[in-house]
Amino acid sequence: MDYFRKSKLMFWSTWLLVIATLIYMSMKINFVFQPLITFVTTLFTPILVAGFLYYLLNPLINLLEKLKIQRKYGILIILLLFLGLLVFLGVLVVPTLVDQVGQLVKNIPSFMESLESFSKSIIQQPWLADFDLENSVNKMDLSISNIANTVFSGITNSVGSIFGAVANATIVVFTAPIILFYMFKDGQHFRPAVAKFFPKEYRGQMIELFGQMNNTIASYISGQALVCLLVGMFTFIGYLIISMPYALLLGFIAGVTNIIPYVGPYIGLAPAVIIGLTISPTKALLVVLVVLVVQQIDGNFISPNVIGKTLAIHPLTIIVILLVAGKLAGLLGMILGVPFYAVVKTIVMYLKDMYNIKKKHQSVQLEKK
Repeated sequence: MDYFRKSKLMFWSTWLLVIATLIYMSMKINFVFQPLITFVTTLFTPILVAGFLYYLLNPLINLLEKLKIQRKYGILIILLLFLGLLVFLGVLVVPTLVDQVGQLVKNIPSFMESLESFSKSIIQQPWLADFDLENSVNKMDLSISNIANTVFSGITNSVGSIFGAVANATIVVFTAPIILFYMFKDGQHFRPAVAKFFPKEYRGQMIELFGQMNNTIASYISGQALVCLLVGMFTFIGYLIISMPYALLLGFIAGVTNIIPYVGPYIGLAPAVIIGLTISPTKALLVVLVVLVVQQIDGNFISPNVIGKTLAIHPLTIIVILLVAGKLAGLLGMILGVPFYAVVKTIVMYLKDMYNIKKKHQSVQLEKK
């Protein structure tokens, strides 16, 4: 026994063996945790949507409270205004979007023909003769029939996933508003309720920490939503100026994808460039120019004034977060990775500050003695 305690190799080998055994046993009895996993995954999306709307609209409710309007009436006013906005968008904007999506789908074969002819014209250029690109492209079989078969087979294979997505969307539509209402109604009681699980001497610090986490999330979500809205509007206006077809749809895509830092603008640019190439290379260059101008406006004027340096995250750190989170959780990970990191950073920095304050206090007490 004394040898076991003194030998670090034996000690850590035993602990690793215990951990590996626990992991192995957990994998063998995963059916025990399946109901819990199903419960969590079912509620994850409604809670995520409700949380997003909470942090987006809660500052307006707080503003109404400062104007001496009771919180319950403020909640009712904001929810009615938000519902009115949704109805307005549903009546004026959504039909146009749906119409442009329909036109785009209808014109996909002609787009593919234009891209095929454009690619052949590029391949037949004399300065590319030595590269034998035509043979390489033929081996890839990028014909319209092959691409169409691939697309339709993918759609056919994903019919079950489509029905699952519709079912999940229905659950979100009915449950998210209820969760959102109670978040507005009882959200201010969350921090004191959670703090009760900690010792009395730490409850004040935990409430302060939760407040900082709340401010970090609120600043990111509300700021990012406004930035995406402005980027989408400016991109839409730019596409109108250059007479780009499907301007509203492409501007909407640009605004939505802009929520992903650094990578998002390029994802939103891709469909616009492809459609531009089917018209002319000049149109594609104009599309790129519009996006570059909008991104310069965003980077130099919009984001610094709307979001500011609240998160204070280095660009290289954001790129690493996007790579890792995207690998782990796909698109959702790329969207949630940066705010999750910001919250973790807030917690670590707060605990570090508390440790330094406590250490300094102890040193002062020792000097007095």
